[in-house]
Amino acid sequence: MDLLTTALLLPLDISIDPNSNGLPGIGQLKKIVGASMTVGLVLAVLALIISAIVWALGANSSNPHLAGRGKLGVLVALGAAIVCGASVTLVNFFWNVGQQV
Repeated sequence: MDLLTTALLLPLDISIDPNSNGLPGIGQLKKIVGASMTVGLVLAVLALIISAIVWALGANSSNPHLAGRGKLGVLVALGAAIVCGASVTLVNFFWNVGQQV
């Protein structure tokens, strides 16, 4: 068979959409993912508070290494909070981009 014949035999209109009732346990999985996002955000806030304290202690004790570690911790905590908060929006955005291909 040549390539043209093979291409003509393939179905031309395939439409598959995600559904919530395809597998058992989807509702529980959504709850688990939501809970893990909450835990991630709480840990990001905790890391932000601890890093800010380390930064303040390093700055007040004239310890540039400790202050630098505190600054890095603040940036990492903020990045983690951004990723946790924007994860659903990012997945939906790229899902929609993928559907247009």
